[in-house]
This record gives sequence, structure tokens and C-alpha cells, in this order.
Amino acid sequence: MRLVVLGHGYSAGFLTRLLVPQGWTVTGTTRDDPARVASAGAQPLLWPGDEAAIRTELARADAILVSAGPGPEGDPALRDFAEAIAASPARWLGYLSTTGVYGDHGGGWVDETTPLTPSTRRGRERVAAEAAWQRLAADHGLPLHIFRLAGIYGPGRGPFEKLRSGTARRIVKPGQVFSRTHAEDIAQVLAASIGRPDPGAIYNVCDDEPAPPEQVLETAATLLGVPVPPAEDFATAEMTPMARSFYAESKRVANDRIKRDLGVALRYPDHRAGLLALLADEG
Repeated sequence: MRLVVLGHGYSAGFLTRLLVPQGWTVTGTTRDDPARVASAGAQPLLWPGDEAAIRTELARADAILVSAGPGPEGDPALRDFAEAIAASPARWLGYLSTTGVYGDHGGGWVDETTPLTPSTRRGRERVAAEAAWQRLAADHGLPLHIFRLAGIYGPGRGPFEKLRSGTARRIVKPGQVFSRTHAEDIAQVLAASIGRPDPGAIYNVCDDEPAPPEQVLETAATLLGVPVPPAEDFATAEMTPMARSFYAESKRVANDRIKRDLGVALRYPDHRAGLLALLADEG
């Protein structure tokens, strides 16, 4: 079985490590870091640079994962490979989106049927990209699956690194909650979907317990045995526009569909379980 990943980044690396021992051959594209892709067990191709070879791989793929994000000018994978993907024999096509497509719900719950009302530029770009992929799938009968990912954490990516470096900030905005997902859980959801294709399906990928960001930081500091950073009021905290935009939306994301339809049992159902596992892995 052959998987092609367009944009073989952090999350895709966990899927590759899961599938390769099962006999899969994975080809992953990268802009400038083939060694990182190879270290995960995938065969690296440069994009841009190796477009002809990428089209060759798409023409014999059993599954295709699009992990590259869109920009103001649209989705780069559609721009460069729409025709090759439309002609591919792949029986599964996955697109990694974000729960940012739902916008702000004042801490309320959302699921896959919730209308898409993004309030950030990144969210609007994702909504447009999802729609473009759905049009391509409808026009060519493609087995498209959309995965809306919550905030991603895992080895090397999370609050521990910021606490150790002294850059962690405990920004408090009353009522603010986020949903999160461990990268290993993303991988197992994708693998379950590949094994049980359902063209047209959309899945939220997140853990069971949305939580305020300051609570996650407090948990991490306690586990490390370091002082909890002082609280900073969101309204007066000095932040970059990018950092502040992450607080523009507050919602709780429901994940019932990945359990019901894919039979997924989360390895890390809340941030405490995930953080404890990260520390255990570090020894």
C-alpha cells in the first residue's frame, strides 16, 4: 500500500511511523527538509522542485493525505496537483483542516454539523479550501475525508518547552476554552479512516476535555515542579497580533463521530494524560 503526503509536517510524521511498520510505503513532500521526512520513515520529495516525481507517486497511490495549509491565494496542493489527484486511483483522500472553521461560540459546543462562521483570516482560508476540495471531489467522484484538527501538541511541541525556556506566559481571558489533540491521536484517527473509508465524511479530531489555556500551563508547571508563571490579564497583556488572534475564538469541540464511526479510543482523552505521557517518554 502506498500513501502520498502533500506537506509532510509534524502531524504526518506520526501517521508515517504508524503505517510503515504495517507494510505501507509513504512518500512525503517537504519544502527544504528531506532529512526530517526521511527520519519519520517516508521517502522525501521536494515541493517545489520534484513535481514530476510527485505526480508519478500520485498516479499509483492507494491513499493521499493533504497536510499543506492554504494561503491568501488558495490551496497550493489544488493549484499544483488537482489534475493528478483527480486521476489518481487512490481509494482514500484526506484533507487536514482546523476547528478554526467554526469561529467563536462563546465557549459553547460545536460538532461537524455546526455552520462555519470563522472570525479569523486563517479560518476563512480554511473554509474556502474545504469548499474547493469538496468541489473537486464532487466533480470527479473522489473519496474525500475532511479532518478538523484542534490545537496540536506532542513530543517537542507543548507547554513544557516554553516553561523550561522561561518563555511561558499564563494569559487569562475569562471564559476562554480551547480543545486540543495529541499528535498520536491524530495519527490513529487517520489510520482508522484509511481502514474504513467513508467518502464525504467530516471528523472533528480533539480530546474529550476542552480547557482554559492557563489551566493547561498550570498542570504542566506542576508536573515539572517549576513555579507557575504569574497570571496576565488578556485585556492588558502585550501580545503580537498573531498571538492575540488565537484568543479571538472560544469553543468546545465535540468528538463523538470519531468514536462512533471509526471506533477510535483516544490514547490521551485529556491534557493531563497527554502531558504525563510526554514526561514519561522523556524519562
